[in-house]
Order: sequence, then C-alpha cells, then structure tokens
Amino acid sequence: MIKRWIGGVVLALMLSGVASAQQPPRPTSTPYSGDLSIFEYPDRDKKLQIDRVMDLLHITPGKTVADIGAGSGWFSVRAARRVGSGGTVLAEDINPKAVQYIDARAKKEQLGNIRTVLGVPDDARLPPSSVDAVLMLKVYHEIARPIPFMQALRGSLRAGARVGIIDRNGNGTDHGLNQTIVEKEMAEAGYRKVAKYDFTKADGQDYFLIFEAGR
Repeated sequence: MIKRWIGGVVLALMLSGVASAQQPPRPTSTPYSGDLSIFEYPDRDKKLQIDRVMDLLHITPGKTVADIGAGSGWFSVRAARRVGSGGTVLAEDINPKAVQYIDARAKKEQLGNIRTVLGVPDDARLPPSSVDAVLMLKVYHEIARPIPFMQALRGSLRAGARVGIIDRNGNGTDHGLNQTIVEKEMAEAGYRKVAKYDFTKADGQDYFLIFEAGR
C-alpha cells in the first residue's frame, strides 16, 4: 500500500511538471522592437525609485544581477554601477538588435561588467547557479509561457536569490497583467512571494513583487 501511494505521488509530480512544460500560451503583448531610446526619459530614475528597487533586491557590490528583457539596457547600466568591477550584470533580451545596442552602450559607457545574453521566448539562457538578483522590468506580460520560463530560470539562481517583477495591472494584451495572475503563475513555477510594493508609479496601477525560489 505504501509503495503504491509513493508511486502515485511520484506520478502526480511528473504529470504536474509535464503540464507546466506544456503550458498553453496566454494572451500577451507583442515584445517591443522599436526605438530603444524611448526608455531613457530624464526622470525615470526618480519615478521608479530604482535605487530603492535595487536595495530591496539586495543588489550590492560584487553581486551578479540579471536584467531580463533588458531592452535599451536602462537598468543594466545602473545595476552595473551598483555592483562595481567585482560584480556582473547579465543583460538578457530575445531581440538581437537590443543585445547589439547594449553591447555598444556598455562599451561607450566603459562598463566592462555587463555581459549580454541572447535568450529565447521560453528560456533566458543564463549560466547555471550564477545569479544573485533578477529584475524583470515591464516584461513579464510579454512572456507567453511564463511557467516553463520561470522554471528554467530557477536553475540559474544562487541560494537566496531574489526575483523582482515590476509590471502594471492589465489583461496581457495591453502591456500589463493582473498581479493575481503573476502570483499564481510564479507559485506554479516553484516560487514564493516574499514582498509586495506599489511605490514604482504614482497611479497605483504598477506593482513590484519580489519572489524567491521555493525549497
């Protein structure tokens, strides 16, 4: 009887993993592929309170940070200055033009601690056990199959790594996604929510969630 029960549990876990891996795409917004300079408006640091965001993600000198969906590298360069020469920023994007843009920007701004990564829609393709903190800034709503994506990301996280998601409430197709859906999907991918904030935009529609991989 015990063997049969254990076998049933193992089978259920296997089927759960298969179901996650085969998650059907949900409605998403088309990933932005236009002029990357639009992300560089002057008061964005102040409005987003990016220094406070980095503090809450425990981004300090020497850490390795992943900027997933890095776009123009707006956050990457700020994280690179925070972690210093002893740290690394992995600037990931699925758009080859964005990766080229960030490479050129890092060279221009003399930030040798930025490494670009060309990901794919279901996998950021970050090195295993390499990352101390992750920020997904207004990009989660563009991921069509977030559960397998976030499951793949877990293998790149070091113990205690924090994953920050900043997004806005929406239906998926309007460049936003309801917070409750994000929390549900992250739980299914094996993460636990450790904090929630709403200071990243004054209109109350944005949210900042912090997760850690479950044990």
